[in-house]
Amino acid sequence: MKLRKVTAFATTALVLSLAATACGSSDGNDSGSGSGGGGKIKIGIKFDQPGLGLKQPDGTYAGFDVDVATYVAGQLGYKPSQIEWVETKSADRENALARGDVKFIAATYSINDERKQKVDFAGPYLLAHQDLLVKKNSTIAKATDLNGKNLCSVTGSTSAQNIKDKIAPKANLRENSGYSECIAALQSGAVDAVTTDDSILAGFAAQDKFKGQFKLAGLKLSNENYGIGVKKGDSATVNKINTALEKMVSSGAWQTAVTKNFGPANYKNEPAPKIGNIVK
Repeated sequence: MKLRKVTAFATTALVLSLAATACGSSDGNDSGSGSGGGGKIKIGIKFDQPGLGLKQPDGTYAGFDVDVATYVAGQLGYKPSQIEWVETKSADRENALARGDVKFIAATYSINDERKQKVDFAGPYLLAHQDLLVKKNSTIAKATDLNGKNLCSVTGSTSAQNIKDKIAPKANLRENSGYSECIAALQSGAVDAVTTDDSILAGFAAQDKFKGQFKLAGLKLSNENYGIGVKKGDSATVNKINTALEKMVSSGAWQTAVTKNFGPANYKNEPAPKIGNIVK
């Protein structure tokens, strides 16, 4: 009788243990171990930004943020096949980290004081600047040249308002729902320039269908330090990612990724920022 009770207890304990293991974790890692093994890691990226984070027609993902995130995941012990890419739109990035939907986010995530109240950042891994994208033969050389010209950006963009309010108040601002529409308007001649971060503009211009048509004006209208977002308080992951980013820079893999994703637009990238130097 006692033997049956012990056996039944052991069997129940084993079932509960296996069930707990199958449930995984709620921190963006299916394995819950913080390293590769047989589990997966969930990483947040953009799905609609060429050159940075783009879901391609065949279901694969490409871009500088994708390359950086893949390298970092590799240093954390995960193979590319173990990565689960999760679309994280700008408005939902902080919530995605707080909910544990993803382990970290690499999605043109500019570091600023307001965001640092809600999430922690590793990096920065890229210093971008607000710039203008114009046609190859454009005479626009400085932001004030936009006075009387047609300028495009997305609805609610701080980049567009920065030019409209502070630099070229007589620019005719056109706002669209996405940058793809702005690039199409630039191609057709409906607008004279598009403005946002130079890395985003370079990514669009580097697409095969636009190669050779556009150029960056090369202006530095703002500083945008891209960081990798991590759940608030997860300093261990921040430190691991910083170590991975330092290795990516020192090995030359960082510059290779920059050239591959932005080179066709003649993007003059800044040197890699000092990792761990979190600034506004």
